[in-house]
Formats: sequence, structure tokens, C-alpha cells
Amino acid sequence: MWDSKNMMCAADPRHGRYLTASAMFCGKMSTKEVDEQMLNMQNKNSSYFVEWIPNNVKSSVCDIPPICLLCLLMGVYGYPIEIQALFFMALRCALQMLKHDNEGKEFVEKIATRLHALSYHMRSYFWLDFQQLNDIYRYKTEEYSHTAVNKFNVIPDSIPDWLFDFMPCQGGFFVGNVSPARMDFRWFALGNMIAILSSLATPEQSNAIMDLIEERWEELIGEMPLKICYPAIENHEWRIVTGCDPKNTRWSYHNGGSWPVLLWLLTAACIKTGRPQIARRAIDLAERRLLKDGWPEYYDGKLGRYVGKQARKFQTWSITGYLVAKMLLEDPSHLGMIALEEDKAMLKPVLKRSASWTN
Repeated sequence: MWDSKNMMCAADPRHGRYLTASAMFCGKMSTKEVDEQMLNMQNKNSSYFVEWIPNNVKSSVCDIPPICLLCLLMGVYGYPIEIQALFFMALRCALQMLKHDNEGKEFVEKIATRLHALSYHMRSYFWLDFQQLNDIYRYKTEEYSHTAVNKFNVIPDSIPDWLFDFMPCQGGFFVGNVSPARMDFRWFALGNMIAILSSLATPEQSNAIMDLIEERWEELIGEMPLKICYPAIENHEWRIVTGCDPKNTRWSYHNGGSWPVLLWLLTAACIKTGRPQIARRAIDLAERRLLKDGWPEYYDGKLGRYVGKQARKFQTWSITGYLVAKMLLEDPSHLGMIALEEDKAMLKPVLKRSASWTN
């Protein structure tokens, strides 16, 4: 637990000692047992701690399950692309609703500052294309100063093998998550579609996402649009991450399942990037199956060929997703209700370094 290999930040007990530490445990377990184990671990690694602060390791236990089981069962942590893109969209909507007068000036400036910082962060560190993948592949590790190129200490060996074949020369996407020494390289449909609609993605990035969908049609669309994420977690990793959850087996449900409700988001993104032909092709695929299969919630399989083993039928959101997609294609002017163009007039303050930068 205290080993430098397990750290998600630049903390190495070999180069110093801990003053205090805190550990949180999730699940049903005895607090007495946790305290005993933590004490044993601290005694075993006593050289890692200063001796002049007694009882300097505190632990807590949370036995309340998360509201969203996806967080628990699919290894979602930190700042996933879906949350970041939704937050960006919410900030932009708030900026439009606020009055730009003396009373609202302070809020407008704060939101604009946050938007600028968030867009810079996402476009710089979450974006992945062929060139960026090659750069990460050649990264040096354990760079700790402000001149570091590998800002999040991503270890090149952590790049999964599937990604090298999956990434086309033309195309790219926002990865699932980025945190210190940990990068989720998977594709998540919802986050990337909202990134396009909210203009979190630049016009170039938006087109690259659509290029990727066209180049990897079988993987991301298959026989039923749209894969919620790609690829699925399989084998031993699936058992560890999901706790052998029977719903999230490989290529099912949240683990690489195909969700018809995402069809409207794909269609909106296609229209915004000037590629309605992609949406028409996806809708044609969906029309062949949805009515016949009873409007199921999701589909299973690598190509989305099979009705989900636990999918409920006649789902309102599956029907609505299809109807909204058709409506958008018939009258693209409706896009203005759900999409935002890039605001070039948005206040873009210079990002200031903290006082600790030069300390």
C-alpha cells in the first residue's frame, strides 16, 4: 500500500517520510479489523513514517454502495470524459442564461475562466490521435518539474495492444479518463458525442472523431448502433473490475454493449459535422431490427447482433432515440436546440500559474 509503485502521484517514501496518511476502505468490513491491519502495516513500514507524530495514520470505512453502479462495476474513477463533457455543456448553457450586466458580471467571468481552463485541459490531455499515441509511446517517465512533457507520468507500457491496431492514421477521440500514472484508453460514445455537440471538441477534433467512426465502423457501430464503449473488458480483468457482475459480461450492457438510445446523439453529431450520410447509414441498420425485436434496451455481442440477455423490451428511450434521430435528419434546424457552436467571443483569460510554481 505504501510502496512508490502504487502511488498515483509523485510521492516516493524512499526520498522522504510520511507525516500523516489517510486510507478509505469501501465495502462491508469490521472497523476493528481495518484498524488492526492498518497498525500492522504501519509497524511493518515504520521507516516510511516520522516517529515524532504518533497515531498519524487514520482510516475510514464506507459501506454505502454508490448511487451509480456503473462507477463500482465498470472501473469508472476520477474525471471520466462523460462527466467532463456534460459539465462543459452545463457551463456553456449557464453562460447563455446569465445576464451580462453588472449583477451577473462576476459569475460570467468565473464561468468563462472555468470554460477556458477545462477546454484547454481536455483538448490537450484527453485527446488521442495517431500522432499523440506515437508521442505517448515514446514518453519518458518520472518527470517531475514544470518542464515535464509527460505531465501525468503515463507509462508507455500501459498502452493496451488493441489500441495500436484500432487507431487509424486519420481520426482520433477523447479517451475515457486521465489521472496521474493512469490512463483509460477506451472509447466512450456518450462523452465523445457530447464533446462534439458542446464544442468542447475543436472543429478539427470533431471531424477526427467522425473519421474514426467511419474507419472503425464494424467496431463502433457493427450491426446495431451504437457501442457505449470500446473495447469490452474481458477475461481476468472483467472479473476483477466488475466483481463477476452477470450483467456486465464482455460485450454486454455497460461493458461494450450496443445501445439504440445513443442513435440520436450520433445523428446530431453527424449533422453538426456535416456528415448526415453516416447517420442515415446507422438509422438504416437500426430500422431493420428495432421494431422486429420489440425495441430492446440494448444489444449484446461484438457486433451488437444479439438482443441483450437481460434487456427489457419496449423501452421508451430506445423508441425516443430513434424518433429524435429521424426528426433531426428530416429537419436539421432542430439541431440548435441541443448543440452549441464554438463561442469565439468567449472571454479567454490567460491561465495564471499558482504562487507555488516558482517556490
